[in-house]
Amino acid sequence: MGKLVCTVEMSKTAGITVTVENADANITQTITMDGTTLTIKVAGQDNTSTITQTADAIAIKCKDFSIEATNTITCSSTKATTHKSDDTVTIESAKDMTLTSSAKLVQSASSDLTLDGSNVKATAQSAASMKGATAEVSGSTSLTLSGSTQAQLSGAQVSIKADGQLSAESSGMATLGGNLTTIKGTLINAG
Repeated sequence: MGKLVCTVEMSKTAGITVTVENADANITQTITMDGTTLTIKVAGQDNTSTITQTADAIAIKCKDFSIEATNTITCSSTKATTHKSDDTVTIESAKDMTLTSSAKLVQSASSDLTLDGSNVKATAQSAASMKGATAEVSGSTSLTLSGSTQAQLSGAQVSIKADGQLSAESSGMATLGGNLTTIKGTLINAG
């Protein structure tokens, strides 16, 4: 590294400006205090990063920004908080992760939305609904649909099919009816 050029400028109206120039690397570091705003700027040949601090706000502008802590990181605010990216966003945890809202929680995607886990559980304290232009519920081993009080399956056309055995049984009264009812099979046993 060559020699650095360091200057300090003091003014009763403009405040204090400290400048360090590195001509070999084409980098200029500047600290400015004007009585209301503290500005730290590092300007290179292609990029510039700036930290601006006032009595009520801190603004950071840079190409890349990183935070690293050996223990915990805590971020909190009493008002709205926004995290936005014009590219991809990745949130990763090596251990358990919890996402909680004391009010509503909304998740949406303009394209595909995927939930994946060794076990996936969705529970509603009140009503729960799933809706789509087409909907499919399947189990590679078994599938159970139940209602503790009542269960309904309805549609303009309903088909129930089993590749092996099909059983329909009720511990109470059972009714099968329609304007036209057909029961057919190679062997029919009633009674």
